[in-house]
Amino acid sequence: MKRYLEDQVRSDLAKKMVFVGGARQVGKTTLAQSIIEQQSEYLNWDIPDHRHAILQQKLPDTNLWVFDEIHKYTQWRNFLKGLYDQQKALRTTRRILVTGSARLDFYRHGGDSLQGRYHYLRLHPLSVAELDLKSQPELTDLLRLGGFPEPYLGGSEDEARRWSREYRVRLIEEDIRSLESLKDLGSLELLTHRLPALVGSPLSVNGLREDLQVSHKTLENWLIVLERFYTIFRLSSFGAPPIRAVKKMRKHYHADWTLVADESARLENLVACHMLKWVHFQQDTLGKETALKYFRDLEDREIDFVITENGVPTQAIEVKLSQTTLSKPLIYFSKKFPACQMFQLHLQGDLDAVGPRGIRIMPVLTYLQTLI
Repeated sequence: MKRYLEDQVRSDLAKKMVFVGGARQVGKTTLAQSIIEQQSEYLNWDIPDHRHAILQQKLPDTNLWVFDEIHKYTQWRNFLKGLYDQQKALRTTRRILVTGSARLDFYRHGGDSLQGRYHYLRLHPLSVAELDLKSQPELTDLLRLGGFPEPYLGGSEDEARRWSREYRVRLIEEDIRSLESLKDLGSLELLTHRLPALVGSPLSVNGLREDLQVSHKTLENWLIVLERFYTIFRLSSFGAPPIRAVKKMRKHYHADWTLVADESARLENLVACHMLKWVHFQQDTLGKETALKYFRDLEDREIDFVITENGVPTQAIEVKLSQTTLSKPLIYFSKKFPACQMFQLHLQGDLDAVGPRGIRIMPVLTYLQTLI
């Protein structure tokens, strides 16, 4: 399967190094292998022979070097900087592709900066548009199997559950342990089991802190670590002068939405992943100042998602399981921001119509087909 970032990676490699980040097993290695040509070399830091070649700087004479998980090497920033500058000075056409299961944009900080030497792209799980899904049963399969290639293409819900369970264990025992100085990995694992039940509502860090009996600072650090590894992502509340928004509490979602048992919350999580994928694509490939947020004000009016560009809301989206009455918060928001597009999405039924104040009521599938 050709992934949606392949053409962009090929184009960017002609100009700079390319970093591709994303969750474990989201398809980064497969993407890299699809780009590797005859005169290319794949080097994985986790493979001893490859690690030795990197440390000894005995790299094969090829047109493309692909470094996987090299951010686990403490000196990786200086290594890549030196390698890139050397190739540039020699005026070679040799290209460098770097992939990793953690946020490379975070782990590049410190030491010699790589600023200006690379393009950073984020690879997301499979989506409705990338898979070119056309029917409700196909969307239902994506909802129950998740967007990670292995469980989705496997087609078995039982195997998808097994994959998800093993995935979480390896994430903590291998990836997080190798890069983060955390003492209580057992409690971190408990947090990963607790979080899916809290999807869809503003996340109370204090409530979680009391449940797990840890400090606020420790819990916040754990959440940041999970974000660094693309396990979860958090949305802040949209606030602007015309509204009295709640600004402190954030909502969270999981890259693996199959962890969410509640049907309504799982659907919301799936839509959140699709929208974040589109927002990141706009940022990474077009340089747009887009952001994904949610809306909640002091009167408890809430909208699931708000997309902004340069701080201005361009889309407001409410997600429902069924065709219900029009969302009052959407009507309120449309009065405050009349230029913003308003959508109320539903999973069940095929109603597609424009309601009061230009609010479009439409199937989730139809909307997701317009993304990336």
